[in-house]
Amino acid sequence: MGKSPQWIRLQRADGTALPVRVRYCATFGSRLRGLTFRRQLDPDTALLLVEARDGRANTAIHMFFVFFPIAAIWINDAGEVVDKRLALPFRPYYAAQAPARYVLEGDPQLLDMVEVGETLYLVPEA
Repeated sequence: MGKSPQWIRLQRADGTALPVRVRYCATFGSRLRGLTFRRQLDPDTALLLVEARDGRANTAIHMFFVFFPIAAIWINDAGEVVDKRLALPFRPYYAAQAPARYVLEGDPQLLDMVEVGETLYLVPEA
């Protein structure tokens, strides 16, 4: 298997993309670090935490040492948004209502840009 892309875009079925650059985080270290110890996040960027398969426990997130609220959006292997939530600083646990493979972490404005049930496609940045 080839090297994972470093940056991607998330595209809707109609071809429009979410207006954020998304950092693809497939390694254990990149998922573990996530947004911890950062003081801010550029509203034009987000992280996509990538697991090997759909699940609830493996895509649960914590907000320890995350100093600002974020959008947490769970996406399953088929690209369907299965849950979304505003995650608040220093909260111990957030998990999706349904199994997911990906967790999109970004600016809270992302919550207004996606709907549970819609499909998003991962497109490598050119």
